[in-house]
Order: sequence, then structure tokens, then C-alpha cells
Amino acid sequence: MLNIIRHGEDQTGIPLLIVHGLFGTGRNWGVIARRLAQKRPVIAVDMRNHGDSPRHPTHSYQDMAGDLAEVIAANGGQADVLGHSMGGKAAMVLALTRPDLVHRLIVADIAPVAYAHTQSHRIAAMKAMDLTDLSTRAEADRRLALTVEDPGLRAFFLQSLDLKSQPPRWKLNLDVLDAEMPGIIGFPQIEGVYDGPTLFLTGADSDYVRPEHRARIQQLFPKARFARLAGAGHWLHADKPREFETAVATWLEATGG
Repeated sequence: MLNIIRHGEDQTGIPLLIVHGLFGTGRNWGVIARRLAQKRPVIAVDMRNHGDSPRHPTHSYQDMAGDLAEVIAANGGQADVLGHSMGGKAAMVLALTRPDLVHRLIVADIAPVAYAHTQSHRIAAMKAMDLTDLSTRAEADRRLALTVEDPGLRAFFLQSLDLKSQPPRWKLNLDVLDAEMPGIIGFPQIEGVYDGPTLFLTGADSDYVRPEHRARIQQLFPKARFARLAGAGHWLHADKPREFETAVATWLEATGG
């Protein structure tokens, strides 16, 4: 089963399952998860081929949805599900194929469509980084800066670098993620419909969820509602964490607590 991180274990009720995006881990969501856990139990997962979860030779959305279904089945049989980017697509596939497991759905800055923004160049940058005699985060940042200019992206990627391992290693199955990239940026053909409460929460400065996507979203998720966070891009939970938490918590309260 996927590696899970529990928050708010003294809380009762249906848990909130947080599903990270590509190259992330459940730990990336630590502060947000703890704050949301003030009123409900929260479970953050490491997706397959990420973090401390098992490595697999495939990384399809059907596979990822199956992994999430296993986690939910082991933790009460139903959950509110919050997914960002790749995690949002996995959450949508879960809701469409196993609606009985999903109480409510929050999709953060992604649509049920195929995109053209391959991330294989990011994988190439991580694989090309020299890990020899590497012992400090500062030196790792300096080396990764040779191929990744954005300091925010470097900081995010380096959260998945295990410097305690000898030698250091990426806690990502980079070869499989690269091979499966066409499927990761795509979206499977699914005929199901999820008619539970659904929120599509997007960054106002992001173009991942565009007006032309709304018809498809509403076809698959007829109760979908839409909200935007001002001043936030695709990484809306990192750009505006307190506003993101407020939007999620407010919607959850408005749709049943």
C-alpha cells in the first residue's frame, strides 16, 4: 500500500485524503495538512514511484486510482479527496470509476484533458545531476542550478533528494516516470460520471484550467463548482497557502462539514 502520513488523529469523521502532484510527496503538504486537520482527520500519501511508496513498472491513472482506493478501503471506506495536478487527475479517475469511495472531490488546478507540457526535461536534469560526494542541501542546489534556473523549482525537486542515503539518491522512480510521461500528461477515456460535490480550485495566474475545458468538466462532474485564487499560479497551494486552506475549509464546511 502507499506510504501515508496521518494528521489530526484525535479527530473523527470522514478523512480528507491529500494527493500530491508529479515529483511531490505527502510531506510537501505537511503544514496545510496539519491546519486542515484541526477539524477532520487528514491523510497525505506518497504516490507510487514517489517518496517512500513502492516502486512499480507502470504509472497509469488507473493504477494510481487503484492505489488510492486501497488506502481509502483501509481507512474507513470513504474519503473526501483533494488532488493537485497529477494527483488531481488520479483523484478524478478514482471518483469516476469508484464513486462509492469519494464523499467529496477537490481538484486543484488541473482538468480532465490531455496537456502538451511534458516534464521529461526535468527528469533529465535530475538524472544528470552529479551526486558524487554530495552532503549538503546548499551544494545540491548549486549543482542543480546548472540545469534548473528557477530556485523555487529546485527547492521543490530537492525535497525528494535523500542526502542521508549512501550514496545520495532521488526518492523518485525517474526512469518509469519518464517512460510513462505520455500517460501522465494525458487523461484516460472514461465513460463514468461523478455526481458528488466537486470543487475545481485554480490559480488565477494559471492556464491549466481554461474556459474551453468547462464543458468536459461539467459532463463528467455535473455538480462541479469553480473558484480561483488571486495571485496564484499552478502551484496555488505553495503560492497562497493560507488562502488555499481557507478556500478548501470553507467549501468543505459549506457542503456538509
